[in-house]
Amino acid sequence: MDNNNSEQWPEQRKQMVEAQLRRRGINHQQVLEAMRRVPRHEFVPINHRYAAYADTVLPLGWGQTISQPYMVAYMLQLLDPQPDNRVLEVGAGSGYQAALLSVLAREVYAIEIIEPLAERAQQTIQELGYDNVHIVTGDGSLGYPPAAPYDRIIVAAATPQIPPPWQQQLADGGLLVAPVGSQGAQQCLLAEKKHGELEITETIGCIFVPLVGEYGW
Repeated sequence: MDNNNSEQWPEQRKQMVEAQLRRRGINHQQVLEAMRRVPRHEFVPINHRYAAYADTVLPLGWGQTISQPYMVAYMLQLLDPQPDNRVLEVGAGSGYQAALLSVLAREVYAIEIIEPLAERAQQTIQELGYDNVHIVTGDGSLGYPPAAPYDRIIVAAATPQIPPPWQQQLADGGLLVAPVGSQGAQQCLLAEKKHGELEITETIGCIFVPLVGEYGW
């Protein structure tokens, strides 16, 4: 499928939301609406756009992927971003989740360690007009101190543990969602910062590409 079939994209997004998300228990109305609005196909390499709204992971190049829509929605539902929030995303990838966050929050900082991927994400974000998103090239395992503290932190790469910089940069009362475990399998953790400490809730199992950096693999 190509841009000549662009009239089909809105219908495919609607079907994605109804069949893959709502029917599987995603009920966060703002998340559902964001995923209905943001054009996922614009963040997928052209040769994979035919599958842009399928319930699957897709390759981005450089050994990276764009997560399946359900996993993105599940993690965003846990994160519960609010309109006045400042959000840090670790692992910007294609920029798709940052675009969703731009609809859900006030300001988004998305950090990506692979420079050409960050550049492509920045270009897509700019072309689509998500002007409250800042794509940063760097080691996401260190967070992004210049814009801290963050009300929400969401991580799109598997980490062996929650790095101290993330805990330090999360505002008190803030939420963090991250896949934590081995390189082969992780659990999606929800952490809430209370009085400087993280209260952690384990949720579903998941598989993400490894976090690269000082506190990664």
